[in-house]
Amino acid sequence: MTMSETTTTATPVAAGVSPAIAEPSREKLTKKAITADHPTWCPGCGDFAVLASFYKVLEKRQLDHEKIVTLAGIGCSSRFPYFVNGHGAHYIHGRAVPLASGISLARPDLHVFLFGGDGDGFSIGGNHLDHGARKNINMTYFIMDNFVYGLTKKQTSPTSPIGFKSKTDPTGAIDQPVNPMKKLISAGATFIARTHATQVKHMMEMIERAFDHQGFSVIECLSECVEFFPDVFDPADPRKGGSFEVIQEKKWDNSPEDELRHDVTDELAAYKLAQLPFPGVFGVFYQNDRPTKNSLEKKWIESSREKTGNASDLTLLQKTFDRMK
Repeated sequence: MTMSETTTTATPVAAGVSPAIAEPSREKLTKKAITADHPTWCPGCGDFAVLASFYKVLEKRQLDHEKIVTLAGIGCSSRFPYFVNGHGAHYIHGRAVPLASGISLARPDLHVFLFGGDGDGFSIGGNHLDHGARKNINMTYFIMDNFVYGLTKKQTSPTSPIGFKSKTDPTGAIDQPVNPMKKLISAGATFIARTHATQVKHMMEMIERAFDHQGFSVIECLSECVEFFPDVFDPADPRKGGSFEVIQEKKWDNSPEDELRHDVTDELAAYKLAQLPFPGVFGVFYQNDRPTKNSLEKKWIESSREKTGNASDLTLLQKTFDRMK
């Protein structure tokens, strides 16, 4: 960008007042600008569609490029930050929620996007998922659920169905699988949705709604592992003879048909939807507005600062050191 493109005409200012500095116009955020390394997933993996949908949402929303934050744990889907040109980190297995929590609380001006799989989210990271949800920390957690540990070449995952044969269950899985929706509702997540990697338009809608929600928003996405559990999600793919049934949300229009629609604020109704047999339904199961930990901590910090006469961080730190002498 040349100097002439960013120079503005100076206007008179009062004595002692610093003139406002005009920011240069931003370049439009494009897929080319936010695309980093070439994805290394297996050909046909559902995660490609998730990445493409995320690119489209970022382009549509035109976020400031320097405020794009993608984080992940360990697993095939957790390679996500490698492929997005923005701030990001690939954290240790199951511990991505605490990392995202710290960033979200320290930088409330950012919206943190967290990506992972069923193993990272519901197994080793299950406890962190519960605490992130109950604290209602502002972030969006997108969980790509493929019902199998794919990165380590086919072991039973927490969402693998009973009877699934793998290296860890050669005669078939016997453990009851996790129900992601029921787990998230009980944990206290304030936005819970479900989608399918073959339904890009629906997936984008869920990402945008999660992004607009203030609080701990989670999306479970059925994303097929073509190498180690192929065709498992065909029952919800219309192109393969399945049925993609979308939740019909209440419109509050006092019509007779509205009585049959789903109230996203009704926790018990969300549980009933979560208990439907596989492949279930897709859309927003539950949404609730309650204060985020971010907003509650902000009030606490502001109140504490007032008591110190709005002293700077450095001054407060120095006083602490002085008391230690």
